Amino acid sequence: QAQLAQSGGGLVQPGGSLRLSCVASGFTLANYGTCWFRQAPGKEREGVSCISSGDDSTYYIDSVKGRFTISRDSDKNTVYLQMNNLKPEDTAVYYCAAEEGVAIPTSPKYWGQGTQVTVSS
Repeated sequence: QAQLAQSGGGLVQPGGSLRLSCVASGFTLANYGTCWFRQAPGKEREGVSCISSGDDSTYYIDSVKGRFTISRDSDKNTVYLQMNNLKPEDTAVYYCAAEEGVAIPTSPKYWGQGTQVTVSS
């Protein structure tokens, strides 16, 4: 069964770091544009960072530029989100999502199960 499985996340103090992983099974993730989305309580879901299929171009929203890094390991069929200098406003449930053959998914076919990231002292 084709699916995305997430790992990582948890509780971290402000200024700390976490790495999220999104592992694909049943399909080749390198052929898919992949984004990390997040949704905080009472807020709409927002796209945080994306990596395109093909040339692996990367995209970030302004609030995470310089702090988050998205990357791909094709051998492991995995996309990562390295999050540094975390802030309380980064607290949310994070999801990975993938759509075939695009730079930025607009209608992802696959979604991860979500993982909680909490930034608090």
